[in-house]
Amino acid sequence: MKKFTMCIAFLLAGVFVMNAQDAASIVDAARNRITSATMSTRSRMVITAKNGSTTERLIDQYSKDDAQGNVRAVIVFQRPANVAGTRFLTIDNASGGSDRWIYLPSLGKVRRIAASESGGSFMGTDFSYDDISALSRDTNLDAHTLLREETVNGASCYVIQSVSKDGSYQYSKTISWIDKNKLLLYKSEMYDRRGALIKVMENSEYKDVQGRLTAMQTKVSTIAAGTSTTIYMEIVKYDDPIPEAVFTTAYLETGRAR
Repeated sequence: MKKFTMCIAFLLAGVFVMNAQDAASIVDAARNRITSATMSTRSRMVITAKNGSTTERLIDQYSKDDAQGNVRAVIVFQRPANVAGTRFLTIDNASGGSDRWIYLPSLGKVRRIAASESGGSFMGTDFSYDDISALSRDTNLDAHTLLREETVNGASCYVIQSVSKDGSYQYSKTISWIDKNKLLLYKSEMYDRRGALIKVMENSEYKDVQGRLTAMQTKVSTIAAGTSTTIYMEIVKYDDPIPEAVFTTAYLETGRAR
């Protein structure tokens, strides 16, 4: 996992002044706030339909950067039976771009996720494939601007707008609320290319896990559809050994690290 980076703010004549570089530094610090060799989690995913009905899934996730700084994560669906055995691998490359593969037991083979599918729904949830990689997105891919300061969850927050520099990202802009003191990301709003708000992500229930403040609940809501997906962390472990073989397409296919 990437190392923590300190950001700098300036108060001049009682007026908060921040340039684009400072805003980028805050975003980068928030994304790279936690330092760890690995991260292993078990979580309960609750998908809520427009009519209020819910479905639940149990998932495991393993994350580990490689020696080149590529961010790798594997998600394994444990239950219910109709998704059990589904495995997903994403590699966010330090040089830019992402590589993604999924293994569906019903197909019996690994399928590469095309770049054109990055905005599509991940396994019927409110998360897109891009959303899965959002926190490891390279800060330099976007132009960041401080819009204002607001209080969220009783904490003073920077409100920062991020806009893709080359226009290739699925969102035209993202607006994030970041705790000024602890650099915790509380909320993000995602907008489509017409400037309409399409999704809201909220992180809450931060808990000290092995000396690291960790969001134990993440909710993504799709505004127009009236649906949401909430992830409740049940187990979080940092720095546990994870075999390199886990981050391969062979592991996706067999479920065995060898």
